[in-house]
Amino acid sequence: MELTNRSLSSKMDCVSCDELINRNCADSPEVSVPLPPLGKRVTHMEGDDLCRLIDRKFLTEDKKRLCALALGTALVGILLMIIHAEICPYVYEPGSKVSLVINCSISLSTGCLLILIIAFHYKDIRLFIIDHKEVDWRIAITSHRVLVITLELLVCVIHPVGSYWEVDLYANSSSAAPLCISSHHDKGLLDMELLLSMLMFLRLYLVHRAILLHSKVLLSASYRSIGSLNNINFTFRFVLKVLMNKHPARTLLVFILLFWLTASWMLTLCEGQMDTALWLIAITFLTVGYGDVAPKTSCGKGVCLFTGVMGVACTAMLVAIVTEKLALNKGEKHVHFFMMDIQISKRIRHAAANVLRECWLLHRASPAKGSRDEHRRHQRCLLEAIRFRHLRLKQRKLRDYVSEMVDLPKMQMIMCDLSANWNNSYRELEQRILFMEQKLDELTRCFQQTSELLFEVLRHRNPEI
Repeated sequence: MELTNRSLSSKMDCVSCDELINRNCADSPEVSVPLPPLGKRVTHMEGDDLCRLIDRKFLTEDKKRLCALALGTALVGILLMIIHAEICPYVYEPGSKVSLVINCSISLSTGCLLILIIAFHYKDIRLFIIDHKEVDWRIAITSHRVLVITLELLVCVIHPVGSYWEVDLYANSSSAAPLCISSHHDKGLLDMELLLSMLMFLRLYLVHRAILLHSKVLLSASYRSIGSLNNINFTFRFVLKVLMNKHPARTLLVFILLFWLTASWMLTLCEGQMDTALWLIAITFLTVGYGDVAPKTSCGKGVCLFTGVMGVACTAMLVAIVTEKLALNKGEKHVHFFMMDIQISKRIRHAAANVLRECWLLHRASPAKGSRDEHRRHQRCLLEAIRFRHLRLKQRKLRDYVSEMVDLPKMQMIMCDLSANWNNSYRELEQRILFMEQKLDELTRCFQQTSELLFEVLRHRNPEI
């Protein structure tokens, strides 16, 4: 009866797993499920692992989709905010409802963004449960996760709300870029509207999550398997290092251009005059600071300070990239040092030939045969020709450096060969030890059989024993 129940339960598990596979494959034809080999039955544990693997794959796809939608929604909200801030002082008239409609659209996109953020973290918690073999969902709710979710919701909920009051141009404000705020409100509301508009750019933190989830590094099974063997965490820092290693100039150029445009618009919102803001951001980012233009408001000073800090960091990365691009690779170094060695050898041979020539000329221009001036001149030339010791030192240093470059991979190859030989010797020693153990077992059995035979022979000869 127990065997019948077990077989029925295993069959039901396999049928449910097959139904899940067929349902998932019908939903997404791109997912490939590894099938067991012919003639081999799938156990209950293997079926559970297969179902968990399928669920994990679909949850990862859902996380990617939700992250892309959240980033698109955040960009739409930022774009609506920019349109609201740009056309409000020039197009809107007192009593107009256009700013209210755009602000409602911004609030609607903010609500959608919050829903997408919550759905993303829900999928992340489900993925955590599957990775840890169906643990309780309360275990995934740690204090760090709660803090991260709270901060994300607080960052994404920020958006301008001043247009929900009576719409009019705040003409009495000292700000360079007035927003659509009612005239009976004070300057504090305008400053709050300006601050909320600028803080909406904090939603761009979703860019790093989208890059991480859509990167080829995270999607590649080879990367993940080798990284798990080497205890490498696939975070945005690792993906950014890979991008900077593969495409350093392109990545840095895109970041600098986007930062310039964003900082220039924020400075325009604080100060006004787009062309002046572009020039001020450029000279502040490049740490030039001519002094012809300076920010006047506290908001503009904060933007310029942040721009200067980012300019110093990007300049350091640019110097590192240029240094790496100008450095010679291994083959180029070998060619360069080989040609330098040839040139130094030629100079040494030329100096030796000069020594022989000056010795011969000195011998010919002896004081007895010629003038003393010519003799002294050849002596001076001989002493100068003999002094080529610095060429020898330069050649020795060059060869030492080249030998160090060559010795490192050579030593590595030697160590690999020694390690392989040691492994082979160890295997042979193990085989010999096993063979000796087998022989000892055989000898033990032979001794036991011999002792038994001797005992029987002695018993037959002397029955009294």
